[in-house]
Amino acid sequence: MWIDTHCHLDAAEFDGDREAVVARARSQGVGGMVLPAVSTTNLEAVRDLAHRHGCVYALGLHPLYVHAEPPDALDTLRAALQRHRGDARLVAVGEIGLDHFVPGLDRAVQERYYVAQLQLAREFELPVILHVRRSADALLKHLRRVRVKGGIAHAFNGSVQQARAFIDLGFKLGFGGAMTFERALQIRTLARELPLQALVVETDAPDIPPQWLYRTAEQRAAGQTSRNEPAELPRIAQVLAELRGLSPEAVAAATSANAREVLGLAWA
Repeated sequence: MWIDTHCHLDAAEFDGDREAVVARARSQGVGGMVLPAVSTTNLEAVRDLAHRHGCVYALGLHPLYVHAEPPDALDTLRAALQRHRGDARLVAVGEIGLDHFVPGLDRAVQERYYVAQLQLAREFELPVILHVRRSADALLKHLRRVRVKGGIAHAFNGSVQQARAFIDLGFKLGFGGAMTFERALQIRTLARELPLQALVVETDAPDIPPQWLYRTAEQRAAGQTSRNEPAELPRIAQVLAELRGLSPEAVAAATSANAREVLGLAWA
Protein backbone atom coordinates (compact mmCIF):
# COMPACT_ATOMS: atom_id res chain seq x y z
CA MET A 1 0.00 0.00 0.00
CA TRP A 2 1.19 3.50 -0.86
CA ILE A 3 0.65 6.52 1.39
CA ASP A 4 0.49 9.95 -0.24
CA THR A 5 1.80 12.10 2.60
CA HIS A 6 0.76 15.41 1.02
CA CYS A 7 -2.40 15.88 -1.03
CA HIS A 8 -4.68 18.93 -1.21
CA LEU A 9 -7.83 16.99 -2.00
CA ASP A 10 -9.96 19.99 -1.07
CA ALA A 11 -8.46 22.14 -3.87
CA ALA A 12 -10.86 23.68 -6.37
CA GLU A 13 -9.15 21.76 -9.17
CA PHE A 14 -10.88 18.63 -7.85
CA ASP A 15 -14.35 20.08 -7.46
CA GLY A 16 -15.62 18.50 -10.68
CA ASP A 17 -14.47 14.92 -10.08
CA ARG A 18 -13.25 14.50 -6.50
CA GLU A 19 -14.93 11.12 -6.01
CA ALA A 20 -13.32 9.81 -9.21
CA VAL A 21 -9.92 11.15 -8.11
CA VAL A 22 -10.16 9.18 -4.88
CA ALA A 23 -11.37 6.07 -6.73
CA ARG A 24 -8.43 6.27 -9.17
CA ALA A 25 -6.00 6.58 -6.28
CA ARG A 26 -7.45 3.53 -4.56
CA SER A 27 -7.30 1.55 -7.82
CA GLN A 28 -3.56 2.31 -8.02
CA GLY A 29 -2.89 1.07 -4.51
CA VAL A 30 -2.82 4.42 -2.74
CA GLY A 31 -4.40 3.30 0.48
CA GLY A 32 -3.82 6.45 2.50
CA MET A 33 -3.67 10.19 1.93
CA VAL A 34 -2.67 13.02 4.26
CA LEU A 35 -4.70 16.20 3.67
CA PRO A 36 -3.08 19.37 5.05
CA ALA A 37 -5.00 22.58 5.57
CA VAL A 38 -3.55 25.88 4.39
CA SER A 39 -5.72 28.58 5.98
CA THR A 40 -8.53 29.22 8.44
CA THR A 41 -10.95 28.94 5.51
CA ASN A 42 -10.34 25.23 4.94
CA LEU A 43 -9.71 23.80 8.40
CA GLU A 44 -13.08 22.07 8.50
CA ALA A 45 -13.06 21.16 4.81
CA VAL A 46 -9.98 18.96 5.09
CA ARG A 47 -11.38 17.30 8.20
CA ASP A 48 -14.68 16.57 6.48
CA LEU A 49 -12.92 15.13 3.41
CA ALA A 50 -10.65 12.99 5.57
CA HIS A 51 -13.63 11.45 7.33
CA ARG A 52 -15.59 11.01 4.10
CA HIS A 53 -12.78 9.28 2.22
CA GLY A 54 -10.89 7.42 4.93
CA CYS A 55 -7.90 9.79 4.94
CA VAL A 56 -6.08 11.68 7.68
CA TYR A 57 -5.54 15.41 7.94
CA ALA A 58 -3.43 18.22 9.37
CA LEU A 59 -4.53 21.67 10.52
CA GLY A 60 -2.31 24.68 9.92
CA LEU A 61 -1.73 28.01 8.21
CA HIS A 62 0.46 28.00 5.08
CA PRO A 63 3.17 30.68 4.82
CA LEU A 64 1.91 31.86 1.43
CA TYR A 65 -1.48 32.73 2.92
CA VAL A 66 -0.77 34.03 6.41
CA HIS A 67 -0.65 37.62 5.15
CA ALA A 68 -4.35 37.43 4.29
CA GLU A 69 -5.43 35.84 7.56
CA PRO A 70 -7.59 37.79 10.05
CA PRO A 71 -5.95 38.97 13.29
CA ASP A 72 -7.47 36.08 15.27
CA ALA A 73 -6.29 33.35 12.87
CA LEU A 74 -4.00 31.67 15.39
CA ASP A 75 -6.81 31.64 17.94
CA THR A 76 -9.08 30.05 15.35
CA LEU A 77 -6.47 27.39 14.62
CA ARG A 78 -5.92 26.66 18.28
CA ALA A 79 -9.67 26.33 18.82
CA ALA A 80 -9.87 23.85 15.93
CA LEU A 81 -6.98 21.81 17.31
CA GLN A 82 -8.64 21.79 20.72
CA ARG A 83 -12.03 20.87 19.25
CA HIS A 84 -10.62 17.93 17.29
CA ARG A 85 -7.81 16.79 19.56
CA GLY A 86 -9.59 13.50 20.19
CA ASP A 87 -10.01 12.83 16.48
CA ALA A 88 -7.77 9.92 15.46
CA ARG A 89 -7.64 11.28 11.91
CA LEU A 90 -5.95 14.52 13.05
CA VAL A 91 -2.26 13.64 12.76
CA ALA A 92 -0.27 16.89 12.48
CA VAL A 93 -0.10 20.67 12.48
CA GLY A 94 0.36 21.71 8.87
CA GLU A 95 1.00 22.89 6.34
CA ILE A 96 3.21 25.42 8.09
CA GLY A 97 6.64 26.83 7.44
CA LEU A 98 8.51 29.54 5.58
CA ASP A 99 8.68 30.49 1.89
CA HIS A 100 11.77 32.47 0.89
CA PHE A 101 11.21 31.92 -2.84
CA VAL A 102 8.13 33.97 -3.69
CA PRO A 103 9.13 37.65 -3.86
CA GLY A 104 7.36 40.35 -1.88
CA LEU A 105 6.35 38.28 1.13
CA ASP A 106 6.92 39.66 4.62
CA ARG A 107 9.34 37.21 6.23
CA ALA A 108 8.72 38.59 9.70
CA VAL A 109 5.00 37.82 9.41
CA GLN A 110 5.75 34.31 8.13
CA GLU A 111 8.18 33.72 10.98
CA ARG A 112 5.70 34.87 13.62
CA TYR A 113 3.06 32.45 12.35
CA TYR A 114 5.59 29.64 12.00
CA VAL A 115 6.90 29.92 15.55
CA ALA A 116 3.40 30.24 16.97
CA GLN A 117 2.33 27.09 15.15
CA LEU A 118 5.37 25.17 16.37
CA GLN A 119 4.26 26.13 19.87
CA LEU A 120 0.77 24.85 19.11
CA ALA A 121 2.27 21.57 17.89
CA ARG A 122 4.09 21.27 21.20
CA GLU A 123 0.96 22.10 23.15
CA PHE A 124 -1.11 19.47 21.35
CA GLU A 125 1.76 16.96 21.09
CA LEU A 126 1.54 16.69 17.31
CA PRO A 127 4.19 16.44 14.59
CA VAL A 128 4.31 19.14 11.90
CA ILE A 129 4.17 19.19 8.11
CA LEU A 130 6.62 21.79 6.85
CA HIS A 131 6.66 23.96 3.75
CA VAL A 132 10.36 24.25 2.93
CA ARG A 133 11.16 26.59 0.06
CA ARG A 134 14.65 28.09 0.19
CA SER A 135 14.12 28.34 3.92
CA ALA A 136 15.64 25.20 5.43
CA ASP A 137 18.16 26.93 7.70
CA ALA A 138 15.56 29.35 9.08
CA LEU A 139 13.14 26.50 9.73
CA LEU A 140 15.82 24.47 11.47
CA LYS A 141 16.82 27.41 13.68
CA HIS A 142 13.37 27.54 15.20
CA LEU A 143 12.96 23.77 15.35
CA ARG A 144 16.03 23.65 17.58
CA ARG A 145 14.42 26.20 19.90
CA VAL A 146 10.87 24.86 19.86
CA ARG A 147 11.17 21.09 19.89
CA VAL A 148 8.24 19.22 18.37
CA LYS A 149 7.44 15.55 17.73
CA GLY A 150 9.19 15.55 14.38
CA GLY A 151 7.18 15.57 11.18
CA ILE A 152 7.66 15.80 7.44
CA ALA A 153 9.74 18.31 5.49
CA HIS A 154 7.48 18.46 2.45
CA ALA A 155 8.95 18.71 -1.09
CA PHE A 156 12.46 18.70 0.29
CA ASN A 157 15.09 20.33 -1.90
CA GLY A 158 17.89 21.35 0.45
CA SER A 159 21.46 20.22 0.92
CA VAL A 160 22.65 16.91 2.34
CA GLN A 161 23.69 18.73 5.52
CA GLN A 162 20.23 20.30 5.89
CA ALA A 163 18.61 16.94 5.21
CA ARG A 164 20.60 15.30 7.97
CA ALA A 165 19.74 18.13 10.35
CA PHE A 166 16.02 17.55 9.76
CA ILE A 167 16.49 13.80 10.16
CA ASP A 168 18.34 14.32 13.46
CA LEU A 169 15.32 16.30 14.70
CA GLY A 170 12.97 13.41 13.95
CA PHE A 171 11.77 14.42 10.49
CA LYS A 172 11.10 12.45 7.34
CA LEU A 173 11.73 14.08 3.97
CA GLY A 174 9.03 14.21 1.28
CA PHE A 175 9.84 13.40 -2.36
CA GLY A 176 7.40 13.77 -5.24
CA GLY A 177 6.98 14.92 -8.80
CA ALA A 178 10.08 17.14 -8.91
CA MET A 179 12.20 14.01 -8.56
CA THR A 180 10.93 12.70 -11.92
CA PHE A 181 12.74 15.40 -13.94
CA GLU A 182 16.16 14.24 -15.12
CA ARG A 183 17.55 17.75 -14.70
CA ALA A 184 16.61 17.79 -11.00
CA LEU A 185 20.08 16.55 -10.16
CA GLN A 186 20.20 17.65 -6.53
CA ILE A 187 16.80 16.18 -5.64
CA ARG A 188 17.62 12.92 -7.42
CA THR A 189 20.96 12.67 -5.63
CA LEU A 190 19.25 13.16 -2.28
CA ALA A 191 16.60 10.57 -3.17
CA ARG A 192 19.32 8.10 -4.09
CA GLU A 193 21.72 8.62 -1.20
CA LEU A 194 19.74 9.55 1.91
CA PRO A 195 18.73 6.72 4.26
CA LEU A 196 15.60 5.00 3.00
CA GLN A 197 14.14 5.11 6.51
CA ALA A 198 14.11 8.92 6.26
CA LEU A 199 12.00 9.15 3.09
CA VAL A 200 8.28 9.44 2.40
CA VAL A 201 6.52 9.95 -0.93
CA GLU A 202 3.92 12.54 -1.87
CA THR A 203 2.15 14.17 -4.79
CA ASP A 204 1.21 17.65 -3.47
CA ALA A 205 -1.76 17.19 -5.80
CA PRO A 206 -2.97 19.14 -7.67
CA ASP A 207 0.48 20.79 -7.71
CA ILE A 208 4.08 19.71 -8.47
CA PRO A 209 3.18 17.60 -11.52
CA PRO A 210 5.62 14.85 -12.49
CA GLN A 211 7.53 15.10 -15.76
CA TRP A 212 4.87 13.29 -17.81
CA LEU A 213 2.18 15.79 -16.74
CA TYR A 214 4.25 18.92 -17.27
CA ARG A 215 2.79 21.41 -19.73
CA THR A 216 4.41 24.49 -21.22
CA ALA A 217 2.81 27.92 -20.81
CA GLU A 218 1.57 27.67 -24.39
CA GLN A 219 -0.01 24.27 -23.76
CA ARG A 220 -1.71 25.53 -20.61
CA ALA A 221 -3.00 28.55 -22.50
CA ALA A 222 -4.45 26.14 -25.06
CA GLY A 223 -6.41 24.40 -22.31
CA GLN A 224 -4.16 21.44 -21.53
CA THR A 225 -3.96 20.62 -17.85
CA SER A 226 -0.99 19.70 -15.69
CA ARG A 227 -3.17 18.75 -12.74
CA ASN A 228 -1.49 16.21 -10.53
CA GLU A 229 -3.48 13.67 -8.50
CA PRO A 230 -2.74 10.96 -5.93
CA ALA A 231 -3.16 8.16 -8.48
CA GLU A 232 0.19 9.29 -9.91
CA LEU A 233 2.01 8.36 -6.69
CA PRO A 234 3.07 4.80 -7.65
CA ARG A 235 4.54 6.00 -10.94
CA ILE A 236 6.36 8.84 -9.16
CA ALA A 237 7.68 6.39 -6.57
CA GLN A 238 8.82 4.08 -9.36
CA VAL A 239 11.44 6.73 -10.13
CA LEU A 240 12.62 6.58 -6.51
CA ALA A 241 12.82 2.80 -6.78
CA GLU A 242 14.89 3.03 -9.96
CA LEU A 243 17.23 5.63 -8.46
CA ARG A 244 17.89 3.37 -5.49
CA GLY A 245 17.95 0.06 -7.37
CA LEU A 246 15.00 -1.30 -5.41
CA SER A 247 11.68 -2.88 -6.28
CA PRO A 248 8.55 -0.72 -6.10
CA GLU A 249 7.23 -3.11 -3.45
CA ALA A 250 10.25 -2.45 -1.23
CA VAL A 251 9.86 1.30 -1.63
CA ALA A 252 6.13 1.11 -0.89
CA ALA A 253 6.75 -0.91 2.26
CA ALA A 254 9.54 1.36 3.51
CA THR A 255 7.96 4.73 2.78
CA SER A 256 4.59 3.67 4.15
CA ALA A 257 6.25 2.42 7.34
CA ASN A 258 8.09 5.74 7.60
CA ALA A 259 4.84 7.69 7.22
CA ARG A 260 3.11 5.56 9.84
CA GLU A 261 6.01 6.06 12.24
CA VAL A 262 6.33 9.84 11.98
CA LEU A 263 2.59 10.60 11.90
CA GLY A 264 1.42 7.85 14.21
CA LEU A 265 -0.84 6.35 11.55
CA ALA A 266 -2.83 3.25 12.33
CA TRP A 267 -3.00 1.92 8.76
CA ALA A 268 -1.73 -1.62 8.39
